[in-house]
Amino acid sequence: MIDHTLLKPDATPDQIGQLCFEARKHGFASVCVNPTWVKLCAELLRGTSVKVCTVIGFPLGATPPEVKAFETQNALDHGATEIDMVINIGAVKARDLELVAKDIRGVVQTAHARGALVKVILETCLLNDEEKVLASLLSKEAGADFVKTSTGFSTGGATVHDIELMRKAVGPNVGVKASGGIRTTQDAEAMVKAGATRIGASASVKIVQAGGAGEAEKPAAAPAAGKSY
Repeated sequence: MIDHTLLKPDATPDQIGQLCFEARKHGFASVCVNPTWVKLCAELLRGTSVKVCTVIGFPLGATPPEVKAFETQNALDHGATEIDMVINIGAVKARDLELVAKDIRGVVQTAHARGALVKVILETCLLNDEEKVLASLLSKEAGADFVKTSTGFSTGGATVHDIELMRKAVGPNVGVKASGGIRTTQDAEAMVKAGATRIGASASVKIVQAGGAGEAEKPAAAPAAGKSY
């Protein structure tokens, strides 16, 4: 259920390689990385069950719908199979429902044409409860596969309250991803209990080791650098 995440702007190829190694070792659902690392991750994870997830319109969500759709296509061309897009937060707050829907639909249609999943990041810390419900409903209507709480780059992360609110809004057939500030097994378990079906975390290894998970596997080699991680 865990998207093993490294979205820092100063991430290096060695760190991305380590992320992929850890994802293979512990059987994480995906690695979640910035678009520039998608190709490397796809090479390192080829032949494994670990998906390559990337972020679109990240972290502000303020790029035009056409740019997000192009960014999505580019990521898919390089090997991404899951897309976490940031919603147009200002449009949600302004109740510009047409723009919000267009923004999400452009990414969803591009991704679904290639069999990729879409998670819509609401950035819940910037929304009130009414706006969180509205954004969740718009995401569901536009065909998104998941709604997601946070980028991890704003003023707050996932809360149990927000997960419960989003789960109630989208119903049982849309995924809910909790991300931002999830650092312990207890944090993750609380989110799952509240209705989360995916967890985004950079502390993934700590979370699963505390829960007794993970089997050893040989590290993958990075094709570009020729190193082992």
